[in-house]
Amino acid sequence: MDNDPQRPEGTDTPVADAYAQNWVDRHAPPHLRPYLRLSRIDRPIGTWLLLLPCWWGAFLGAAAAPNAAGWLTVWIVVACGIGAVLMRGAGCTWNDVTDRDIDDKVARTRSRPIPSGQVTTRQALIWMGLQTGVAALILFTFNWNAVGLGVLSLALVAIYPFAKRFTWWPQVFLGLAFNWGAVLAWTAQTGSLGLPAIFLYLAGISWTLFYDTIYAHQDREDDALIGVKSTARLFGDNTDKWLRGFLVGTVVLMSLAIIYALAPLANPLAMSIGLGGAWAMGWHMQWQLTKLDIDDGAVCLKLFRSNRDAGLLPALFLAAALFA
Repeated sequence: MDNDPQRPEGTDTPVADAYAQNWVDRHAPPHLRPYLRLSRIDRPIGTWLLLLPCWWGAFLGAAAAPNAAGWLTVWIVVACGIGAVLMRGAGCTWNDVTDRDIDDKVARTRSRPIPSGQVTTRQALIWMGLQTGVAALILFTFNWNAVGLGVLSLALVAIYPFAKRFTWWPQVFLGLAFNWGAVLAWTAQTGSLGLPAIFLYLAGISWTLFYDTIYAHQDREDDALIGVKSTARLFGDNTDKWLRGFLVGTVVLMSLAIIYALAPLANPLAMSIGLGGAWAMGWHMQWQLTKLDIDDGAVCLKLFRSNRDAGLLPALFLAAALFA
């Protein structure tokens, strides 16, 4: 299928699934808009989904080692916020470069900057390099163990766009990449990798399988036509059962992370607040299931975006546990 013949090459076209009246389309300088769209600045939900596991790791690490909490924690939270914007932007740019021959065949992605002719592949790669370079400068403010973990994450970012070509479970690869911040931020806060961070990482992967399966149902028919694999296609009408399993997995694994991290403190209030965050997230995910209609793309997109709130709940509870 060719590009939309009604859209001239290079036209300043908003991306189909961006927020209506987002600030990029309304206020950004025209020459910057294609690059900001490559970085998904007009669709901030992905940045939130990358950032929130970082905040889980930072706050849980600080709660587990309260003597080390303080300005270091504040810097990790701020640095992860900036880094999430940059690395999500770099990752999405790389994704669009690798998917340039697929995106023009899918209705939802045909308006992205590369297939619509707003940006060349070379320009996109330069933009990716700039974002990665600035993110590296931020990473090097952390301890060396965290720096090493940050460098390792690049392999996951590089592999993810190809996963849907060889496995029915590309959402696992997305989860591996998007939740790496949990172990990185924990290590930046505590100085070393620990079992609670591993459980937190696994909880994030389970959560990613939940929300990205919902997201993938928007493209189920187009993906089938062009041979792209996804858990949405794999699960089909059994999606609800699988999502309930991911919900349970998320809550149990996050609860284990909190228990292993906070049990040595013998502080029942901190433990109760932390576990409350895991259960609050679970209730939000359950609410999503009551609203889900896998055949309604608009509903799927709305529920996918609501996962910002789902992931923010444990972050807020873990932050509150610091003061218990």
